[in-house]
Amino acid sequence: MQTENVELTTADGPMRLYVARPDGEPRAAVIVIMEAFGVNGHIEDVTRRVAAEGYLAVSPDLYHRYDNNVAGYDQMAEIMEMMGNLLDDHSLMDVDAALEWLAGQGYAADRVGITGYCMGGRVTFLTAINRPVGAAVTWYGGAIVTDGFTPGQPKLADRHADLQCPWLGLFGDLDGMIPVEGLEQLRADLEGNAQPTELVRYADADHGFFCDQRPSYHAESAADAWSRMTAWFGTHLS
Repeated sequence: MQTENVELTTADGPMRLYVARPDGEPRAAVIVIMEAFGVNGHIEDVTRRVAAEGYLAVSPDLYHRYDNNVAGYDQMAEIMEMMGNLLDDHSLMDVDAALEWLAGQGYAADRVGITGYCMGGRVTFLTAINRPVGAAVTWYGGAIVTDGFTPGQPKLADRHADLQCPWLGLFGDLDGMIPVEGLEQLRADLEGNAQPTELVRYADADHGFFCDQRPSYHAESAADAWSRMTAWFGTHLS
């Protein structure tokens, strides 16, 4: 596997793109959207794990507009400020920059998957209702079935009919930020959607259950969810 940092140009200045290339020809490409803590060691590790599944994997730094673009898991005040200043237009701009770079590598949008965690799970859903990518997988994305992180951000679940690609959602029942009732309403709303959709709930999982650097890590749920994600991409990006 090869990894590198690529600098992309956006209207808001240069943006770091962490790139992981698998051994051999990639089967497709996947954009990995960071948690609220930034493109830290965990997200870089996840990007490499996606590459190990045979994909050209990239992770854009959505915090490139700030001087400090990575925060520790205990720095909630800094995290809330950075996340609160990240507008939906910013996120789509940065995803578009990654899509443009991947197109230059030979991967059209329908051969690009996107997955994201926490805040990145919301960006993943945001992308799926606004861009014709190949497939999307959301991990415990907040502010989808509830109001957004910043004033004026919409509840994205209200736009479920706008999905432009197959979408898989992975959530934990113990997640206090994402009400189960909202998830079940979204599941009902997605019935009959033109795109394939699936919503999976893990009874023993909390927010951040995939991150093995946080106390909320739940190995059994994480392993099952990973296998579902890779199967989703394997089906819809083939």
